[in-house]
Amino acid sequence: MEYSFIFIVTIFLIGFIGSFVSGMVGIGGSIIKYPMLLYLPSLVGLTAFTAHEVAGISAVQVLFATIGGVWAYRKGGYLNKTLIIYMGISILLGSFIGGYGSQFMTNGGVNLVYGLLATIAAIMMFMPKKGIDDIPLEQVTFNKWVASFLAFLVGIGAGIVGAAGAFILVPIMLLVLKIPTRMTIATSLAITFISSIGATTGKLMTGQVLFIPALIMIIASLIASPLGAHLGKKVNTKILQWILAILIFGTAIKIWLDIVS
Repeated sequence: MEYSFIFIVTIFLIGFIGSFVSGMVGIGGSIIKYPMLLYLPSLVGLTAFTAHEVAGISAVQVLFATIGGVWAYRKGGYLNKTLIIYMGISILLGSFIGGYGSQFMTNGGVNLVYGLLATIAAIMMFMPKKGIDDIPLEQVTFNKWVASFLAFLVGIGAGIVGAAGAFILVPIMLLVLKIPTRMTIATSLAITFISSIGATTGKLMTGQVLFIPALIMIIASLIASPLGAHLGKKVNTKILQWILAILIFGTAIKIWLDIVS
């Protein structure tokens, strides 16, 4: 693959835009960067990535994108340590299984898993979530077994597509576990970081990572993710939920159109 100036700029912009939004709404950014990496290079005359290559690049990039977001949210009581432990351990195991096992899947199979995850997440994001932001942060409770089981399932799917799973973790935490929005955003970033360790390890062990594009995305992520997180603290929580819902819904439609065409 030829790494021209246009290639470097294109990959950097994809990483910057995706990471800025990821820091703002509490996702690893793959919900945005997966389709951008899949479709944009060919639109500007560059060689298109395969689904496996996109998943590998995304897995490594998310590992670094979430570090900046978690660091920005480290103060203020938004990180729920108990939730991070229970969901983090489960999603780490699931993401490694998915990341390693994805080598046995076709490109179409990887895209199908992504389409299913995005569709489920979109439906959940548009469902009403009443009263969750009225709960004081110190009084937040959740079912530990349900949280662990759902995190494991999300980890498997997320590991396959190299997306650490925050785009479906966020609606699960909001709708099923009833976690307040800002705590969900901060805590999901920490859980996503743990998930990306498993996914990245599985992708690296099976040779699915292109290192130069991944490095460019990492640099963009470290710059943009903290900027997005700082803006996310100032934006109305309802607006954040709608931004995430629209992004997920639009991506799901595009992926399904490609699958059935």
